Amino acid sequence: MSEITVGLMTLDDVDAVHEIETACFKTPWSKESFRHEVTENACARYVVLREDGRAIAYAGVWFILDEAHITNIAVHPDRRGLGYGERVTREMIQLAADSGMNWMTLEVRRSNKIAQNLYHKLGFIDVGYRKRYYENSEDALIMALEQLPEGHPENDPMLVVEEEED
Repeated sequence: MSEITVGLMTLDDVDAVHEIETACFKTPWSKESFRHEVTENACARYVVLREDGRAIAYAGVWFILDEAHITNIAVHPDRRGLGYGERVTREMIQLAADSGMNWMTLEVRRSNKIAQNLYHKLGFIDVGYRKRYYENSEDALIMALEQLPEGHPENDPMLVVEEEED
């Protein structure tokens, strides 16, 4: 049986994550964009599900003040229908809570009922629309998760703890 692990995205994941991105979206982010997110964007966090060490799903978020804004979530088309989208999203929600975020937002295509159903299942509510948000002029549904689970700051992999001086 395959081993499924979860962790933060590293530079080693960029090629596989970009492959997923390209397979899932008509206007994919570039490899350079993902490299930038991992190495330069202090607000960005990406969770990756790996099957036997290779990325099969990912979720990205930007932390802005106390809000976690999901940038993208994707599951490799060959691995869909196995619960990986829900798992990577739950992992992202917990990471946001562990990192001190108070709420979460996202945009999703109005036509993407599968994703909307998942987000509703996880507690997101519909809060508005962005007209002609996508490249084909499709509207985006804005969704929010107003209460995150209990956070565990000790699990935040980016937490910086300053030592107290005696």
